[in-house]
Amino acid sequence: MSRIVDISVRHAKTKVSAVSVQRVVHALDKLKGYRCPAGSLSIAFLGDKETAKLHDEFLGDPTVTDVITFVGEEHPGEPFAGEICVNIDQARRAAKEHGVTLATELRLYVAHGWLHLSGLRDGNRKESAAMRVGEAVAVSHLDKLGAKLRVRD
Repeated sequence: MSRIVDISVRHAKTKVSAVSVQRVVHALDKLKGYRCPAGSLSIAFLGDKETAKLHDEFLGDPTVTDVITFVGEEHPGEPFAGEICVNIDQARRAAKEHGVTLATELRLYVAHGWLHLSGLRDGNRKESAAMRVGEAVAVSHLDKLGAKLRVRD
């Protein structure tokens, strides 16, 4: 059974296809070697201001960041895997810097958040290296399945 994926796009200038986000998450759920907890998943696409506010409120750091992930609860009746907050403005800057599309960068951010929920961290060099490997595996898997995000600016 596929998990429920709730998508919220709170960015005035960018539209992200909810169906394409759901397809990406369902494809990630088939990724071998990583396991995101059972339950529904919430993904919010935000801008710099809202992301920095969340970063400050929950992590004590008022700077802009790319992805913030909140681990959910394994409630027996209605498990909640967690929430992934994706910064569209940061993705736009990074996409330009890396020479990729905004949709490609946003898909990477969704995968990054999903990997956080699967237990990967990136707080030090060793953890960051493992996260980069996980991202490469996830992106390759998504490419093989043709799971792409559809974004309209």
